Amino acid sequence: MKLCVIIPCYNEKDTILKVLKRVEDVPIEKEIIIVDDGSKDGTRDILKKLKEEKPYLKIIFHEKNQGKGGAIKTGIEHAECEYIIIQDADLEYFPEDYPKLLKPILDGKAEVVYGSRLLEKSNPKGSILYYLGRYSINWFVNLLYGTHLTDSYTCYKVLPRNFIKGINIESKGFELEAELTSKIILSGKKIYEVPIRYAPRSIKEGKKINWKDWFQGAWTYLKYRIKGNRCLKNGKNRQKA
Repeated sequence: MKLCVIIPCYNEKDTILKVLKRVEDVPIEKEIIIVDDGSKDGTRDILKKLKEEKPYLKIIFHEKNQGKGGAIKTGIEHAECEYIIIQDADLEYFPEDYPKLLKPILDGKAEVVYGSRLLEKSNPKGSILYYLGRYSINWFVNLLYGTHLTDSYTCYKVLPRNFIKGINIESKGFELEAELTSKIILSGKKIYEVPIRYAPRSIKEGKKINWKDWFQGAWTYLKYRIKGNRCLKNGKNRQKA
């Protein structure tokens, strides 16, 4: 099975090449799509040079910043593989965990797999505020949807390309994580979680998500819970639970 790795990127000149090398080194067949979301720190120059050196990579440039959701939407439009995974351009997540994430799919146990940072007990908790933010947003989504997720805001979501292409993605920012989770649940698809490694960075080191995104995410979960199946594109993705 060939995996499409979408890497949304904004002002990550210090890490983008390191992340790309780790992604390329994972011993699985893959398609790599990098979407630069209007970077202003020199990332674009690095990627323009990379595009010339490695023409097999799909590197797309946004002239204006559209947010993580906008960058991922662009990546999805260019994806051709059976399954898609999102890879942040920092060093918080471990591409080496891809085989672990794909195993439930290859074994026929799941269609949608999430990598859970909280299920891996050896992971550092990071800032207490971020830890509480992850814990409380999971509690909120489980309350609203009757699920038992441990990490709904994880970057590592492995999704069928045909399914995610059929979703009318509306979110521009980090609330995309809440939108995808809501619409997956409402479609009737089950989310299978596996433990993944995680190395959280600080705001000083470039972390972009903040407390405002918690409220945006909570509102997004609530909004789609109220809309119910009406939020699914033409009802095409709806399945029996």
